[in-house]
Amino acid sequence: MYLYQQKNKNLNSLGRLFRVHLFGESHGECVGLTIDGCPAGLSLSVEDFLPDLERRKGGTKGTTPRKEDDIPRIITGLFEGRTTGAPITILFDNMNTRSADYEKQREIPRPGHADLVAQQKFGGFSDYRGSGHFSGRLTVCLVAAGVIAKKLVGETGIHADIIEIGGETDPDQGLQKALDARDSIGGIIECRVSGLPLGLGEPFFDPVESLLSHAVFAIPAIRGIEFGTGFAAARMFGSEHNDSIQDQSGKTKTNHAGGIVGGITNGNELVFRVAVKPTSSTPAQQESLNRETGNVEAFSIKGRHDLCIALRVPVILEAVTAIVLADLFLLEQQIKRVL
Repeated sequence: MYLYQQKNKNLNSLGRLFRVHLFGESHGECVGLTIDGCPAGLSLSVEDFLPDLERRKGGTKGTTPRKEDDIPRIITGLFEGRTTGAPITILFDNMNTRSADYEKQREIPRPGHADLVAQQKFGGFSDYRGSGHFSGRLTVCLVAAGVIAKKLVGETGIHADIIEIGGETDPDQGLQKALDARDSIGGIIECRVSGLPLGLGEPFFDPVESLLSHAVFAIPAIRGIEFGTGFAAARMFGSEHNDSIQDQSGKTKTNHAGGIVGGITNGNELVFRVAVKPTSSTPAQQESLNRETGNVEAFSIKGRHDLCIALRVPVILEAVTAIVLADLFLLEQQIKRVL
């Protein structure tokens, strides 16, 4: 019998003080999360979650027709409308599944998807239905954690927008390219954070860029991240790229650094962008290995999939950003208490 030994018990967790743990599979009974470290006394209700959860849903042009109610079931950690300080557990029921659509992936893994590596890593025991634990379905849990994290960071403003789809600054034009080609397409999302204090983060191993990048790559389909001017900095002179400091608060004339210097927030707006790849499950004909026959053969993916997953990423990107910042805020408070 093949046994997969978990050498690290925190494989599905993120954060140090504000700690988020995900569980569930796309076509299982439910997906969910547990948050440890949320302070007691935070006002919280089901209604608080609904606006961001609605932003993540499919059903619109270019997204999956799979529709779930996504009403959070708060199981633990809440009493009389306030967090108790105990772990918060939230469940989302999977009610609209069509597992038969994924039978073909048992023998022909999708190119660009985790089908093959998941089966290899877990000895054939992973749940292949709807991509199982590798599914974008679990991003509903990230959004839920983000709702709580946004409350913890208070007046800090976090906002993400689509700035490009398929190379077009007009998302509709980019999406139309995919519709005309009957293929999937990617995009670029920009996130901006205002109201951050100077001094969050640590040099070398815990810079804010590293912590955010770690969380961002938990979002399926992310292929790259850049802060401030990003890769364009490689084509600039130092005198051009350096941000002139204007006052004692750290305000700068320009913001090529994207609000982070030496891994530490400098009091300016935090700005970063992520690249989202085209959805692996494209309706276009592709080739892949048939694991049963050993031959490479042409096939087409059936079922309900996002034509452009980037359309649903902004609210998820806001969520993981809030999770990281909430953790940093709590760590900073702990350090101040120790001092």
